Amino acid sequence: MKTQQFLEHHGIRTNPFAEEDAQTDPVFKDYCILSTHHPAWDKIYGNPAEPATSIVFGEKGAGKTAMRLQIVRHLAQYNADHPDERVWVIEYDDFNPFLDRFRTRFGARRKRTERVLADWKLWDHMDAILSLGVTGLVDRILETKQTRNPPCNDFNLAAVQSLDRHQARDLLMLAACYDHSSAQTKKGRWRSLRGKLRYRSLSAQWDWALGALVTIGLVAATFYSEQWDWLRSPWIYLFALAGWLPWLFRFSRRLLLAVKIARNVRVGKHDVHPLRQILMKFRAADLSGQPLPKKQRTDDRYELLGKFEGILKSLGFHGIVVLVDRVDEPHLINGSVELMRALLWPMLDNKFLKHPGLGIKLLLPIELSHFIDREDRDFYQRARLDKQNMVPSLEWTGEALFDVATARLRACAMPDRTPSLADLFDPAITQRRLTDAFRGLRVPRHLFKFMYRLFVAHCNAYTDDAPCWKISPERFESVLALYNRDQDSFDRGLRAG
Repeated sequence: MKTQQFLEHHGIRTNPFAEEDAQTDPVFKDYCILSTHHPAWDKIYGNPAEPATSIVFGEKGAGKTAMRLQIVRHLAQYNADHPDERVWVIEYDDFNPFLDRFRTRFGARRKRTERVLADWKLWDHMDAILSLGVTGLVDRILETKQTRNPPCNDFNLAAVQSLDRHQARDLLMLAACYDHSSAQTKKGRWRSLRGKLRYRSLSAQWDWALGALVTIGLVAATFYSEQWDWLRSPWIYLFALAGWLPWLFRFSRRLLLAVKIARNVRVGKHDVHPLRQILMKFRAADLSGQPLPKKQRTDDRYELLGKFEGILKSLGFHGIVVLVDRVDEPHLINGSVELMRALLWPMLDNKFLKHPGLGIKLLLPIELSHFIDREDRDFYQRARLDKQNMVPSLEWTGEALFDVATARLRACAMPDRTPSLADLFDPAITQRRLTDAFRGLRVPRHLFKFMYRLFVAHCNAYTDDAPCWKISPERFESVLALYNRDQDSFDRGLRAG
């Protein structure tokens, strides 16, 4: 007996439990993403009009990635309904590029992961977040096709012309420091952005023009007077050098600034020469007193974050939501709880988590919650977790999992059919027994795996000529017992799951 035959008999066109990962689950993305939520959804999602931080701990399969996708989809709907009060979304869920660049800053003796992450600070997280945000904004302005920008960040490009000269300068400075797209060369992409912003700074080249004029004048004077012996005198070359001194002074200062930025933005990929060329396009007055990430401290990053927020506000975005997920997946972390703690703990700073207009959604593995209880008073005073909408455990009740299973069945139903879980089971298996069994499965991923295994086991026990349309209590209990045994082995780290 085929599984599809069993499902179609009950009015179900496709297996609702075939996928286990929300990122590749069409049933979730197409049908359940807007309607099926965890009971703590309201606390985690909050009010987009006032973005707030939430810290969520959940075990593998509890739905953290699904919740991230739901937040993005709901914010897209919110942005469509509130075009003048939209929220800019940054998905901070791929740490590998930032960790790889960070690691290259250390010598061979310090490249052990524990030593590398011991030096990871809050400003490195802020640099990574600004990099994602600025790169996404520049991608949108330049209409780059190769982008990870979520659709909810789209906006009318005509709004770019509403930026005043100071904001255009700020965006160009942010792009110089944090735009890390590989779609174009850094200099070419920055030049394209400057053209879109209609930012002109010809007066920044006055010293180059002075040096060129002095050189041309000396050459013309030599040819006009035919005083060829001047070319053997050092004075003509000293005069030419004097004409280039202002440019050389600016060149050296921009080179030093480029070196400092490249050295201190430790999660970025900066080549000093292109960065110096870009910085040469700014007037000294435009850079004077402006915050730049040229030191290892958070003060400059907070100011740069404020500038980024100001630019977004002029474009119609009144807040930023940062979604932090998949912290156990980077190859340097490799699932190590201690390394995850070293990476994430610098972010638990109340000043950062409560920054106005910024909402950080931290979707973290449950193993990290055990470290919270071991911290000292200084940590609690710095993090102020009591103010961060913390969800200690993303738990699912048996009833909630029953509702999830029912919602997925109906999402996969054939037209004019409304299948229910009760239709699949022998009447001896009551709804209470199902909810009790689901409660032991704990999370949606285990529920999906169990239901898929149960369907296969049932269908394998019958032939196409002699099908059985109800799952018997004996089959249900035996498959559940085997799955619980495997689940226990997974929890103890004895199998892959």
